[in-house]
Amino acid sequence: MSIPSKVTIIDVGPRDGLQNEKEPVPAAVKVELVHRLQDAGLKEIEVTSFVSPKWVPQMADNAEVMAGIQRKQGVRYSVLTPNMKGYEAAVLSKPDEIVVFGAASEAFSQKNINCSIEESIERFRPVTEAAKAAGIAVRGAISCAVGCPYEGEIAPERVALVARLMKDIGVEHVGVADTIGVGTPLKVQRAMDATLQYYSVDHVSGHFHDTYGMALANTLACLEMGIWHYDTSSAGLGGCPYAKGATGNVATEDVVYLLHGMGIETGIDLDKLIDAGKFISDFLQRKPHSRAANALLTKRAGI
Repeated sequence: MSIPSKVTIIDVGPRDGLQNEKEPVPAAVKVELVHRLQDAGLKEIEVTSFVSPKWVPQMADNAEVMAGIQRKQGVRYSVLTPNMKGYEAAVLSKPDEIVVFGAASEAFSQKNINCSIEESIERFRPVTEAAKAAGIAVRGAISCAVGCPYEGEIAPERVALVARLMKDIGVEHVGVADTIGVGTPLKVQRAMDATLQYYSVDHVSGHFHDTYGMALANTLACLEMGIWHYDTSSAGLGGCPYAKGATGNVATEDVVYLLHGMGIETGIDLDKLIDAGKFISDFLQRKPHSRAANALLTKRAGI
């Protein structure tokens, strides 16, 4: 399949990127990050999650953040919902899309939510049914699609199982996530192939962490398969609590630099995107985890 001429980026920085930050990030800062991302041309932004503040205190201001956003026409605002209680809270904030999730690792599923893969996905059935009845899009995330901190390498058949189960409960689009960043191109392509048994190329996205520096290589491998949706995080925000030293999600700036260098359209202004990443990095008092951003910021400064 030929490399796509256009790619859609879903920036997950405000949610996946910030959720593990130890120090509270004020709602106003999160809202400003969303505004800067949409001003840079992002059309898909994962804003927050409606989870128990006991487990993810950083997302306790979810309703406040959603209420504070000045919504831009043509932008899709998504939120993560772990269960029906989360969905009922989320729907009050009028998201365009909800995100549900399931692991391709049996050990991960058992250790984290104390149930099997099949049971974990089935729990989302009432959530997806309610969302679709309300006209809200449903996206799914297949975590640990390449490797697991407990189980090691994950067979593509496990990924296919989760994709089939998600299709069965009504999930419209799935992201194949290398949650701990251990994937390499061939392994990632096999996980994608497994997902493509149940979803078309138009309804699958790549979600790569950069723990071993493979995220851009894995993105390129999926571009060669025709995949044209990717989850990324501004300034490379985020980390993974299950992989020590993980740098988190691949930086949106690095992926956009790659895509623009290949002549692939994104609709994103790289300079404004870098400014958005610098804004949140300055607040967090660290440099962006983006090589492209740091190189271009140095060039701007004339150093």
